[in-house]
Amino acid sequence: MRLTTHLAAVTILLACHVADRPADKGAKSMAASVASPFRIPSDSEIVDAEIIRSVRRGRAVLRNTRDSLPGHVGNQLACISCHAADGTQKNALPLVGVYARFPQYRARSGRVDLLEDRVNDCFERSMSGRAIDRGGADMRDLIAYMAFLSRGIPAGAQTEGQGVPALEPLVGDTSRGATLYAGTCAACHGTRGEGSVAARPVWGPQSYNIGAGMARVRTAAAFIRVAMPQSRPGSLSVQQAFDLAVYINSRPRPDFARKFSDWPRGDAPPDVAYPTIAGSHKPKTD
Repeated sequence: MRLTTHLAAVTILLACHVADRPADKGAKSMAASVASPFRIPSDSEIVDAEIIRSVRRGRAVLRNTRDSLPGHVGNQLACISCHAADGTQKNALPLVGVYARFPQYRARSGRVDLLEDRVNDCFERSMSGRAIDRGGADMRDLIAYMAFLSRGIPAGAQTEGQGVPALEPLVGDTSRGATLYAGTCAACHGTRGEGSVAARPVWGPQSYNIGAGMARVRTAAAFIRVAMPQSRPGSLSVQQAFDLAVYINSRPRPDFARKFSDWPRGDAPPDVAYPTIAGSHKPKTD
């Protein structure tokens, strides 16, 4: 069975209504401009045994990615390293509503990507691993879980609390960041960024590679500001978040072989740490 056919069935059975595409451009624009409420569905809303099995396995893979797919994860990270609380934490890269926003044009790839493309980006970049089979059971289960989290959200709609709140860019300082890291982060993430039983690695061979979104200072700072430290999320100032982001992303991490093909139209953000094939971007040091 083709993946698209299977996902269509998932959509109908979940009653997500995201397949009800607006009939005209004006209706689509309206759907995109009105944010849907942030809502976490309950498993009890799904009555089909096969669908709930797929949803639950997708959630399990999200939690235990390396154990579930050891051949596709190249470090010690998992999906929940960035998508906390099984992807249900508001304003901290939640997966709630993400199914409704794909297909989507993405500047980094310079094309319209499917959600499957985005999932494999995470495997190859954030988890320094290998893409999973787009038509296999693992992808179907992950997509089924994301479709479940988008239950009731219209196609193309934005969702309250999606992504991370944008920050006004500040210049970070690695010296301040190193001091702050030692006092605030090292107890969980390790003095050398190697991670511990309490938290995942943030640099070194077992962390995300240079092609990951978190390797961008502005992305990392926004995530740190809203989600870290885990015991007191939101307690750091914006300046402290940028100091930490600059310090952490200045540390060694794995390379990503295809990074030069990113942003093929030459519209790379200023905090990308490497040159791209378009030739119009030179990395900027914050």
